[in-house]
Amino acid sequence: MNQKKIILAIVSGIALTAGFPGIGFSYAAWVAFVFLFYAVRDLSPRQGFTLGLVAGFVHFATLLYWLVGTMHIYGYLPLWLSGIIFILLALYLALYLAIFSGLVVLFCTGPAVSLIMIPALWVCLEYLRTFLITGFPWGLLGYTQYNHLHLIQISDIFGVYGMSFIIVFANAAIFFSLLYIKGLTWQGKQIRGRVFTVSISLLIAVFVLIWTYGNIRLKSVDKIIADAETISIAAIQGNIAQSDKWDMEYRKEIISTYIRLSKQAGLHHPDLIVWPETATPFYFKYNKELTEMVLQGIRSIGTHFIIGSPTVEFTKPQNRYYNSAYLITPVGEIAGRYDKTHLVPFGEYVPLRKWLPFINQMVVQVGGFKAGKTGHTLKWHQADIGVQICYEVIFPQLASELAANNSELLINITNDAWFGKTSAPYQHFSMAVFRAVENRRSLVRAANTGISGFIDPAGRILQKSVLFKEDAMVRSMPIIRNQISFYTRHGDLLVLLSFIAIMIVAVVKFKKRGTSCHLN
Repeated sequence: MNQKKIILAIVSGIALTAGFPGIGFSYAAWVAFVFLFYAVRDLSPRQGFTLGLVAGFVHFATLLYWLVGTMHIYGYLPLWLSGIIFILLALYLALYLAIFSGLVVLFCTGPAVSLIMIPALWVCLEYLRTFLITGFPWGLLGYTQYNHLHLIQISDIFGVYGMSFIIVFANAAIFFSLLYIKGLTWQGKQIRGRVFTVSISLLIAVFVLIWTYGNIRLKSVDKIIADAETISIAAIQGNIAQSDKWDMEYRKEIISTYIRLSKQAGLHHPDLIVWPETATPFYFKYNKELTEMVLQGIRSIGTHFIIGSPTVEFTKPQNRYYNSAYLITPVGEIAGRYDKTHLVPFGEYVPLRKWLPFINQMVVQVGGFKAGKTGHTLKWHQADIGVQICYEVIFPQLASELAANNSELLINITNDAWFGKTSAPYQHFSMAVFRAVENRRSLVRAANTGISGFIDPAGRILQKSVLFKEDAMVRSMPIIRNQISFYTRHGDLLVLLSFIAIMIVAVVKFKKRGTSCHLN
């Protein structure tokens, strides 16, 4: 394997990262794989796997660089250990790209069938990454296009995976077209003019269809929004430093900050005020003095609140802890509670604790959390609310389960102070856009240090905050009732079809190989 191919794999990994918020050159995603495909051209599956691993490691190392600081500064891990954990995580995630690259070489020997097989393989591996080993679908390829409204409207049919499929398909079409123009081969086969024509024609047709659908859906959704009832909602950004958040000396000051900002928002008479994840730095209801301080503030404003707080339930043989969101009435009564269902491994709980007793969670102040009930919504007289806490919003199926369970408004509360001034808060925020489009719901986001904001059912970012500044934003949001999107209702059919396509091609390929061996 020569140096040029390794360089091409590295360029591919960098180009993939360039498409995400941070660098934010979204167009890079449409050509990022061309470099990798060119590198693995006419190689063995093993060599393709190796180059994919190189590209994957470069991509995830540059995309998730901020994790080192998060683990070291806020997780109190030594810098060397943070570095080792980060490298292991990047290598694990790189395996998906390595497997993709190896399978492309193994299965996609015919240029024509490759146009479908290549994006099908990618989408299936992204889907597996969403679930395997608790799942970590951070940075799915489709998220690079979060600010291209006409393109992402297909997400209400295919989800973010549909956008990923189209991007990889475009990469494959461009790649095979370039091979034809340069007179080069793919897996020893010459690219025929028919493949070139089909590639270009399909690419144009797909973009025309997506753009047309996006234009039609934007108009129809905008009409629904115009006719919809609106609710005035405030998102409070307290901007509490992570180093102060769990310091007992600052607890009353933190509460006072949120009450002050809420009173500021209260001048606009919102129907609902939303505080971020664990905005109350104590166990709500358990600490009577601080709980009453919060409730007095709520009563003085006289509107409904959603507040993020850790919860403790005293049970035997051991206490149960939850990362929760409480719905509080204007008179200070608890009307409902949502407990986070998808916990952060090693951040909120230790997986395999029985076999790893020497490992503690990073958030030592709040104990090991238990998972809540998936799909649970908060019943509110103005709209059923689907809450997603922190990185729950990066899991497409969690938001869909909320919408399918009659949630009419999505609220994401989070504490992104862990990320510091890096690209992570921007990456995190971009994923929320797809949850709004997929389920055709308004989404309100309250983040401790940002980015807080409002996203309408078409995926428009109506307003967002600045990082590391206090804010009390108020906006009227449309509430879409009695409508369920195709994606909410049917889920990831595209992924299922992709798996079926792969299985058919695999069976045909190995059947032909078996027949060939028998004849020989």
